[in-house]
Amino acid sequence: MLSKIENGQTAAAVATLSKISETLEVPLSWILDEEKEEELVLQRNNDRPSKVGDESMGYSYELLANRAHYSGIEPTIVHVTPKEFNKRTEGYTHSQDEFIFILEGSIILFYNGEKHLMEQGDSAYFQGHKPHLFMPVNQHEEAKVLTLFIDRE
Repeated sequence: MLSKIENGQTAAAVATLSKISETLEVPLSWILDEEKEEELVLQRNNDRPSKVGDESMGYSYELLANRAHYSGIEPTIVHVTPKEFNKRTEGYTHSQDEFIFILEGSIILFYNGEKHLMEQGDSAYFQGHKPHLFMPVNQHEEAKVLTLFIDRE
């Protein structure tokens, strides 16, 4: 699996990449982005890298201020993509806490066995080591979710 991810033959879930970064003891952004670390990172909307990930997995994401080694926070925008064949109900886990804010659209947040409807403007903070999953409410529109992965250590 690692070889396929490394060679671009398959896409990995953020949770999988998070576990790899934890094992390697590097920030998640180091795996997702090849830019050198800088003290100040300004990303203009027009210059922000395009989406990363495989929409067939039900989401893709944009890295924001991705040199967050200094603070232990990894900001991203997750695009929750409507896919009729994406019937995944098993949640992801990772070591970081997670803060989410719904920028556009609506999602169902499956968290630790419970379902929560979240709409534009709603937010949540939760422990990433408990199973969680975002699913779109509307199968014809994607949702955009500002997500902060937060190291607790």
